[in-house]
Amino acid sequence: GAKVTGSGAEAVLTAPIPPQFMRAMAGRLDDSMPVGNEGAGVVIAAGASPEAQALRGKTVAILGGATYAQHRSVKAADALLLPDDATPADGASCFVNPLTALSMVEVMKREGHHALVHTAAASNLGQMLNKICIKDGVPLVNIVRSPEQAKILREIGASHICDSSAPDFMESLVSALIETGATLAFDAIGGGKLAGQILTAMEIAANRTAKEYSRYGSTTHKQVYIYGRLDTRPTELGAGLGMAWGVGGWLLTPFLIKLGADAILLRARVMAELKTTFASHYTSEISLAEALQPETIEAYNKRATGEKFLIVPSKG
Repeated sequence: GAKVTGSGAEAVLTAPIPPQFMRAMAGRLDDSMPVGNEGAGVVIAAGASPEAQALRGKTVAILGGATYAQHRSVKAADALLLPDDATPADGASCFVNPLTALSMVEVMKREGHHALVHTAAASNLGQMLNKICIKDGVPLVNIVRSPEQAKILREIGASHICDSSAPDFMESLVSALIETGATLAFDAIGGGKLAGQILTAMEIAANRTAKEYSRYGSTTHKQVYIYGRLDTRPTELGAGLGMAWGVGGWLLTPFLIKLGADAILLRARVMAELKTTFASHYTSEISLAEALQPETIEAYNKRATGEKFLIVPSKG
């Protein structure tokens, strides 16, 4: 068993470490992992190349890690020039969520689907995805977990909203799937029963619209991509899924690599709609020191809808 000794801020935890855990984490040992996936700021110094010098004094966004810092050095090609009227706060979240939302629609097109399902749909990313789908005419089924979250999406024009806390959730989901024909889902929850419920509802919807009976279920492929783990429990898949389905993991960076030069088109759209479709709203701005305060950690670790924190390294 584990043993904790110490007092105050100092404590020592001693426990036997399973060999399989050590093997799995061997690549992580002694490897510094600075945090912060994305950020934005003003270029204060640049290299001698014309490309780098052209960015001096400009506001740029960057993706590549270690952005929880007051200064960050990147290649000029990796700095995305923001519009003249954009502030660092406008560009601080212009990579991950916007490109993820755009990529979801791109995956749908490339894999032959015609509509989408999204969970945790009232999130900042989910709201962006709704704006994209409304503008592009893509049917979208939104799954939320409370009436308050449903209200957020109704106010921005979402057409199909299913509340997983409601007693008629499955009936509502099946109806939305029949209406939209959605056979592709992106799931930010990960653990628990939701991914299985989505596949089951897709199978029910497909069978209700089928022209003939098949003992093996629908032949239409149904896919759920898990891209987040808001629920850290195991993923549960029940019965009634049919035989044409898949569950897989999905991450933005590998997909952008696969897109190659086409990723430039996605970035261009983000810049064109930075203050509309892809605008992020923050409930609090905190310094690097404040980010380590227990009460602040408790607040942002809730992962609550509508509560997005912006780290401002220059603050304080």
